[in-house]
Amino acid sequence: MYEIAKEEIIPRKWYNIAPDLPEPLSPPRDHDTEKSSIDLLNRILPKEILRQEFTSSRYENIPDEVIEQYLQIGRPTPLVRALNMEKLLNFRGKIFFKNEGATATGSHKINTALPQAYYAGKEGVEEVVTETGAGQWGTATALAATLNRIRSTIFMVRVSYDQKPLRKKIIKLYGGNTYASPSNLTEYGRKVLSENPEHPGTLGIAISEAVQYALDHDLKYMMGSVENSVITHQSVIGQETKKQLEAIGEKVDTLIGCVGGGSNFSGFTFPFVGSDTEMIATAASEVPKFSKGDYKYDLIDTAGIMPELKMLSLGADFVPPSIYAGGLRYHGAAPALSLLIKNGRIKTDEVTEERSMQAMELFARTQGIVPAPESSHAIATVIDYCRNPENQGKTVVFNLSGHGLLDLSIIRD
Repeated sequence: MYEIAKEEIIPRKWYNIAPDLPEPLSPPRDHDTEKSSIDLLNRILPKEILRQEFTSSRYENIPDEVIEQYLQIGRPTPLVRALNMEKLLNFRGKIFFKNEGATATGSHKINTALPQAYYAGKEGVEEVVTETGAGQWGTATALAATLNRIRSTIFMVRVSYDQKPLRKKIIKLYGGNTYASPSNLTEYGRKVLSENPEHPGTLGIAISEAVQYALDHDLKYMMGSVENSVITHQSVIGQETKKQLEAIGEKVDTLIGCVGGGSNFSGFTFPFVGSDTEMIATAASEVPKFSKGDYKYDLIDTAGIMPELKMLSLGADFVPPSIYAGGLRYHGAAPALSLLIKNGRIKTDEVTEERSMQAMELFARTQGIVPAPESSHAIATVIDYCRNPENQGKTVVFNLSGHGLLDLSIIRD
């Protein structure tokens, strides 16, 4: 066991899973044969992000300026032993959690927002646009853009926009502009509203609106999840975790995390893929992409503007129920994660909203931290894991992808 300076914990390179997958990722393909949606990426993404999206290099250097921004927003995040939770569960092993809620914006999303905004700023971009489901990504985008002297526009899924007024306020405080999606600002949003004026929105619709808005106004688009470059940036989570475990002389048996699009789980677990560590991905039962999704080429966004990706998907037209965990409402999962689930390297679980809320309460009352509704799904899987007699004596680490202090309006009295 030894002391390690925080500057030494933050990696100097991002890890890219692509060369270490059991088979090459299937390339994106056009949905509309009359026009190239792949060429579209050249119009809406910063050049360096586009290069990182398709590189086969195992590691990418993290710019010094991004390292400095990581330090400023709270990296490295703490690895904490959940002793009170162990005692309550009578678990004779060890539970640790990587606390991504300790970042300035309260979630893992800032890990990719900063480099994307940094590269956009280097190209002279003055405004970026994106979508957000639960609001964590919109919050991170607004701060990252402001830190890099860029304006930001954010399309927020309407059900979350209505449920979470504090998200809109903090995004505004950080300098961003938020609009409920579907909206009247884009052709596709107007089409959806004409068919159903009360449409609750989906992440697929919000992505379509953000991309269309970027094209209409010659802006750059920031990607929040699913894409490989995003997962590469999120690898800081797993790389830090490995160093922190080594520093205290611990070997992990099992890693657990929640999955919306897959960026926090993948960033947390992919640096461990070459080991014998068990990995469990948790989704919402109300969005059963693991148990009922098909592994196929499908649309990223509902309008079909973006390229199709081969992934586990419920279909881009899937409209999930208005569950509290807005970040888990996406219809698909990242291609690299989908591939590793398909070949059995990563196990899966699906948790109901009721179970996740019980887990949220247990964690808050034992560890004093209010977890994000999304993270609470992972905690529910951890609880079941620890109650299984076969797992006694093991060491489990889960990713607390964010805190829930801005989501308290969703909790029933």
